[in-house]
Amino acid sequence: MSSAERPKTGEALLSVRDLSVEFHQSGESQTAVDHISFDIRRGETVALVGESGSGKSVSALSVLRLLPYPAASHPSGEILFKGQDLLSAPEPEIREVRGNDITMIFQEPMTSLNPLQTVEKQISEILHLHQLIKPDEARRQVLGLLTQVGIRDPETRLASYPHQLSGGQRQRVMIAMALANRPELLIADEPTTALDVTVQAQILELLRDLKTEHGMAMLFITHDLGIVRKFADRVCVMTNGKIVETGPTAEIFANPQHAYTKHLLAAEPSGEPPERKETAPEVMRAKDIKVWFPVKKGFLRRTVDHVKAVDGLSLSLKSGQTLGVVGESGSGKTTLGLALMRLIRSEGEIHFNTLPLHERSFKQMKSLRSSMQVVFQDPFGSLSPRMSIADIVGEGLEIHARDISARDRDRLVAEALEEVGLDASTRWRYPHEFSGGQRQRIAIARAMVLKPRFVMLDEPTSALDMSVQAQVVDLLRDLQKRHDLAYLFISHDLKVVRALANDVIVMRAGKVIEQGSADKIFDHPETDYTKALMAAAFNLEAAGSAVVSE
Repeated sequence: MSSAERPKTGEALLSVRDLSVEFHQSGESQTAVDHISFDIRRGETVALVGESGSGKSVSALSVLRLLPYPAASHPSGEILFKGQDLLSAPEPEIREVRGNDITMIFQEPMTSLNPLQTVEKQISEILHLHQLIKPDEARRQVLGLLTQVGIRDPETRLASYPHQLSGGQRQRVMIAMALANRPELLIADEPTTALDVTVQAQILELLRDLKTEHGMAMLFITHDLGIVRKFADRVCVMTNGKIVETGPTAEIFANPQHAYTKHLLAAEPSGEPPERKETAPEVMRAKDIKVWFPVKKGFLRRTVDHVKAVDGLSLSLKSGQTLGVVGESGSGKTTLGLALMRLIRSEGEIHFNTLPLHERSFKQMKSLRSSMQVVFQDPFGSLSPRMSIADIVGEGLEIHARDISARDRDRLVAEALEEVGLDASTRWRYPHEFSGGQRQRIAIARAMVLKPRFVMLDEPTSALDMSVQAQVVDLLRDLQKRHDLAYLFISHDLKVVRALANDVIVMRAGKVIEQGSADKIFDHPETDYTKALMAAAFNLEAAGSAVVSE
């Protein structure tokens, strides 16, 4: 950023000047942030944009001195908040700033909230710590905050624990905690990445309204340029620890100068789904699938009701085709996939390659597992940290191909890794040594090594950066064409679904809201709910009035 572009220090609420961050381990140092500078004015939203590892979150954590010192250090720079350098301030002064003047919302509320404390206790704790108010007054303020962030019937949520709330509700609680002491600067670190498109739209609209109401400034960290375009006043683009481009949002989008910015803008998943083949053999057919979970109450634990996770759903999926299943969290998408693979009990008919799976026990399903594989949402969580990549990818072969030699098994593992774009020589390394996109490729290789006919893809790109998403979508499309695979693609990211799916099922509360070809669902949705999903995915501003609040 040139000196001419910077506002005067006196005009900025926060001024980051020449900031560097280094991490030290085993006598070695690594630079995570390299001499960056930016300002945030009062009432302004500045977006810090870049892919994983670019230094965005490290920069934000530096503002509140939340990095693991002394493993992290600042070889250069200052962070001026209302003229005070936070990097050199004594710890008691920093504690006053945290939670009072500057607060932070983190990406994953489930890991940020205390699982052993109620909603009321977690918000009240902030009020007690900073305002020393009495319990009755704290409860009144907590109720007011929960109402303000759009929690329905807040009195009923005071005694709730985080696991009893939906993802959107948990994020609203995090926002309530951040607003408890009316901060002047709010740092939001990927606050909508793990949320459905409709809930994402609600949270962004809520943050926009609260920012205006409270006159807050905001530092918004994200890798999603679609959000930035609608939400931020100015943008700072980061890569490899450096800010490579900055300016007004409209200007950055209309006329990007740096090659990396152009790369980010072009990184959305694109392309066409596989060609529709009406004569292709049917791989999966289901009729009137029901998955009902009993609700038991009373001393005798009698069933008084059922949670209808999937309620009377039918589908057909052909070889070489993709069926997209979309809907908000809790709609029954993943439950449907698990039922089709006979990983949970269900009612109704399920046929795989004409075989009636509904007539087979779970034990009898073992011989078919190699033909039916799953790729999960979180590649880090689904890969054992104690197993090498060779062991992870080859584990299925040890179960389903016991007659092959160790040499042949190693060859098949190497071929599977090469097929998904990874160097086979890395197979002796461990998951933590790979990036998020590489870990997802490993998870795909683990499925592909068994040569399946049907693959359930459960949100396989939602945890990835935009550019990595595009690469994984291209990989999945290539593998499908090469092996004539049938995909059940479960996602709340409709842009990814559009790039992959021939047909789409829209689910809500266990039921099919709309079903048909992808072109019909995306271009001519019939129900209000589907229209709301489309508006939230492709035009966030249009989604506010259509979505149903929590």
